[in-house]
Amino acid sequence: MRVEEEVKRVERLKKLKSVPEHQDATFRTFEDLEVYKKGRGFRKRMYAAARKLPDFEKYELGRQIRRAAVSVTNNIAEGHGRYHYLDEIKFQIQARGSLAELLDDLNVCQDENYLSVAEIVELKEQAVEVQRLINGYIRFLRSRKSGVLPVVRESDDDEPVISTILFNDLTF
Repeated sequence: MRVEEEVKRVERLKKLKSVPEHQDATFRTFEDLEVYKKGRGFRKRMYAAARKLPDFEKYELGRQIRRAAVSVTNNIAEGHGRYHYLDEIKFQIQARGSLAELLDDLNVCQDENYLSVAEIVELKEQAVEVQRLINGYIRFLRSRKSGVLPVVRESDDDEPVISTILFNDLTF
């Protein structure tokens, strides 16, 4: 009897793995999100880049890079832990802002010749991929709540656009 129960349990798990995440009714952690996985990989790469900085920058620019890199994944995780979609979106926007900050830090590294051009190009490409996933996750979160005017607006090419929050019942 125990073998049959185990076989059934394994079959249920296989079925869950084949169902797309947005259709799966089971709880998943932030660690299951592709955006978190890619963000975590990028954070590790940025930590490695910070270790390559000259000694006089390790406690200034290096600290800033580490703080912003952790902020990306922290905000993805914290947003996932929120139960209202607007809160979730807010934290994803914070993650995207920290990512932009890291891109500027990479510009500093390039301007000061702290890292090779090839490494900076790789890191920026990885950052763009993380930004694409964050933008996609924001769109997914927004689509979960139909009928509510979204508070996050982006252009068609995934570049963030600053906009004002509008609600359906407000008139100007």
